[in-house]
Amino acid sequence: MQSASIDRQAPSQEEVQQQLERILSSREFRLPERARRFLEFVVTETLAGRRDYLKAFTIAQAVFGRDANFDAQQDPCVRIEAGRLRRELEHYYLTDGSADRIVITIPKGGYAPVFEAVRGAEPMDMLPLDQSDRSGSPGDDAERAEVAEDPVGRDKMNRRLPRPRYRLLAAGAVIIVAAAAILFQQMRSPGLERETASAADHRPTIIVERFESGSGGRLGSDISRVMTDEIIEKLVRFDDIVVVTAMPRNKNGEASPEALYALQGSVRLEGSKLHSTARLVRRSDAAVIWASNYDADMTVQGTPKTQAILAGDIATAVARPFGVIFQSDTATIAGEADAFSCILSYYSYRSEMTVQAQAVAKSCLQQAVEKAPADSNIVALLSLVHLDEFRFSYQLQLKSTAATLGVAKELAERAVRLDPKNARALQALMLAQFFSDDPASALVAGAAAYASNPNDTEVAGEYGLRLSMSGEWDKGCTLISEAVGKNAGPRGYYEVGMALCAYMRGDTQAAELWSRMSDLNYNPMHRLVLLSILGARGKTQEAEEQLDWINSKAPALIPNVRREVIKRLARVEDQERFFAGMEAAGVSVQEGEAQKE
Repeated sequence: MQSASIDRQAPSQEEVQQQLERILSSREFRLPERARRFLEFVVTETLAGRRDYLKAFTIAQAVFGRDANFDAQQDPCVRIEAGRLRRELEHYYLTDGSADRIVITIPKGGYAPVFEAVRGAEPMDMLPLDQSDRSGSPGDDAERAEVAEDPVGRDKMNRRLPRPRYRLLAAGAVIIVAAAAILFQQMRSPGLERETASAADHRPTIIVERFESGSGGRLGSDISRVMTDEIIEKLVRFDDIVVVTAMPRNKNGEASPEALYALQGSVRLEGSKLHSTARLVRRSDAAVIWASNYDADMTVQGTPKTQAILAGDIATAVARPFGVIFQSDTATIAGEADAFSCILSYYSYRSEMTVQAQAVAKSCLQQAVEKAPADSNIVALLSLVHLDEFRFSYQLQLKSTAATLGVAKELAERAVRLDPKNARALQALMLAQFFSDDPASALVAGAAAYASNPNDTEVAGEYGLRLSMSGEWDKGCTLISEAVGKNAGPRGYYEVGMALCAYMRGDTQAAELWSRMSDLNYNPMHRLVLLSILGARGKTQEAEEQLDWINSKAPALIPNVRREVIKRLARVEDQERFFAGMEAAGVSVQEGEAQKE
């Protein structure tokens, strides 16, 4: 992907000060007051010509209130806060700040900020300051990544790849936004407006009841109301479900049976601590099919952000693909080729990953599309089923063809035309373009999918994989880690992505651990990843076992391994690292073929 050029001439002090104010006022800059003071202090000191004095000691005293006995080796508060600040600046420049002209970064190795101007961006006074219509996003990356860590080897797993310079991220983000706009414009046929799918009536309906307030008086009541509104806002982004706030009624005024689930909950305040419970109730028999508790300290991130994070966690747990709705008893829901039955069929197939299950899902979705051709979600899933014949061909034992890939791409484009904001449709387009050897366009579609619904774990995970395999390992691995932490996808699916993340940063021990945590039987490609890692670690006997398994279960993979790896890893250096591991395992990887030595 091309990147916008950077003007090497430093911006004026006034421009930097305006940019600082813009960042601090953005909803997408999600850090607490102390981190905001950190950023304001280092920027102000640098503008005043005192950048050489920005050491951990001075920042600890000015921002954190530490005394003259502060020891940076014993108290890592400045280093930790700087890391969070760098991540949040990156997030800002990928969201609200994607079109900003002035880029503020804090390079690793110090605390002095760097100011640069992106050539070709609009001057600051021409950019809107009100970004209130921007969507929210997940909580702090570091906190979410911790969920996915295994206590064994935690330090090694938690090492991060060198973070790209933020100026390049900002420049790339400018291109993504512009390309996404062009993409949507080109894909809209003349006169084609977003249509309402008749099949929507068959999707599961969730009635969100107002969360009860268990304590806290007026404040507790306000928080319960805001929490309910936040959950509704995040749930409606999932196109697999219908969200209502009042019981549907039929033409006779009677309660409709179509509201299959009720989401109920409560909030309770204990000082600065916010405790929330949530449960999903199946209305047909009042069975509680899911329940969970959430606790947070509102002084850490502030009340609004705490509410938004908890609401996102609840919405994700309820509506995420492969989540509670798609795992519950569906005997009373299933109909013949209706939209939701086919959605269930798709997720069931993805969990089983057998050719029989794939055929059932494909047939169901084809019939559903014929009945409801304007349902973007169903068209997108049909695209993914076709695409799976290409990307999971060794597991499904189906011969992949360019024609199959072409059908998948056409369906994905159609799904996006029907609904340009459907995250599943954009996800399908991303994958179709990636496997069509167009990673730049794939990442544009992936960025749009993630912006549409950052709480959709499948979107986040698949986008993270495509970013990583395109060479943007740092950003991609953060999203993959987030997906693993939220139990995304079929069991053990995204763990192989974590294995690749560790492998590409040179941590083969963590790579092997993550690889063995993945479902090795889900896809022969997972075994191939472990084979290369074992080779790199010098474990030739264990690598031999993996090779024997691959040759037994997927005999066509090794002879075509070079093509398959190049299809997935875009950068030559990543390909070479992978092939070096295979060579060390005793597999000769040659042009056009591979064979055991």
